[in-house]
Amino acid sequence: MSKSIFLWVTALVFLVTSCKTKERTSELNYMQTLEQTATAASINSASSTIQPGDQLVIFVSAKDMEVVKPFNQNYYSSQSAVTSTATNSNSLEKGYMVDSVGNIDFPVLGTISTAGKSVEEVKRELTEGVSKYVKSPNVTVRLGNFKVTVLGEVARPGQYSLPEASPSVLTALGAAGDLTMYGKRDDLLLVRNENGQITKAKINLMAGDFTSNPYFQLKQNDVIYVSSNNNKDKIARQDPNNGLYIAVAGMVIGLAGIFITIFKK
Repeated sequence: MSKSIFLWVTALVFLVTSCKTKERTSELNYMQTLEQTATAASINSASSTIQPGDQLVIFVSAKDMEVVKPFNQNYYSSQSAVTSTATNSNSLEKGYMVDSVGNIDFPVLGTISTAGKSVEEVKRELTEGVSKYVKSPNVTVRLGNFKVTVLGEVARPGQYSLPEASPSVLTALGAAGDLTMYGKRDDLLLVRNENGQITKAKINLMAGDFTSNPYFQLKQNDVIYVSSNNNKDKIARQDPNNGLYIAVAGMVIGLAGIFITIFKK
């Protein structure tokens, strides 16, 4: 009878340990698929809708720039309009802040709702509205606040709006609270989605020339994933309750020995 008790208790301890090991293995498998997660995040960010607090940079142009003056927040002289081109029109742009209910106040057209709409959808709507007053207008719409997603071994993973016009990888990592002690500094993954084309690049922050990496300067909706180093992998494979399991097993074996001695007497 004592041997049966011992076997049952030992089996129970083994079962609990096995369950914990499976949980750790599952966690490791998840970490190994985070490259796919980063890719999915990049796709989702590129197709996301405009949110309250976003800043939309909108510029209306046409063959006769004088006609579209009322639709632009910045006014300029007729001579500057003649010399202005698509390449330097950014200096004429000014942002429209999306309010708490998703609206912007656009000249002439009034209140425009952006709730649940993408940048392209708002562009089409504005083009239709301006077309009632101007023949063949060209409306450009883009996000003025830079959005990037930082995942993995950083203090605060998530999506961030960066104020800089051309932020770098370091800017994004700083916004996310920098790498944790388990972050792998020589193996950052950057996923970029440009017009539906996914590209991936590795960045080594330990390299002396990492700032010359073509992916160091970020683009809209980039996703950065910081992988874990060997220390994190080792810890993930270990069960923090291993000491407890060993102690319990020792107690069980000790009790089993006592029971065996008692029953023998």
